[in-house]
Amino acid sequence: MSKGFLKEFQEFAVKGNMIDLAVGVIIGGAFGKIIDSLVKDVIMPLVNFLIGGNVDFSNKFIVLSQPEGYTGPQTLAALQEAGATVFAYGNFITILINFILLALVVFIFVKSIAKARARFEEEKAAEPDPEDIVLLREIRDALKK
Repeated sequence: MSKGFLKEFQEFAVKGNMIDLAVGVIIGGAFGKIIDSLVKDVIMPLVNFLIGGNVDFSNKFIVLSQPEGYTGPQTLAALQEAGATVFAYGNFITILINFILLALVVFIFVKSIAKARARFEEEKAAEPDPEDIVLLREIRDALKK
């Protein structure tokens, strides 16, 4: 490896964008767990309360075929362990709900950051230059003549 390659890699690794990306991935992983908990521990119990039943999408499945002579329990885990062909659509629904909520929260977050950034830029542009800076510019311009 040449020194140029190592220097180039070092510049790449310490760039702000690379570090921002790494932090984003770490926070995103933790945030995904928060959304999972929100769906499992808050939203689904609320849905169950409003519907008046026990809606548990994770246990929703259709048995397409099961091993001949199988007499075990008709639960998703038991059927899968026995080698049955199972269309487990409930887990997909749960993951889809998680994704929609995660996308919604990220959208709201990004939109609010963009709004705050635009407001900050407006305030920054509206601020007049300090008097000493104006005087220094006038002196500079006078010396150029």
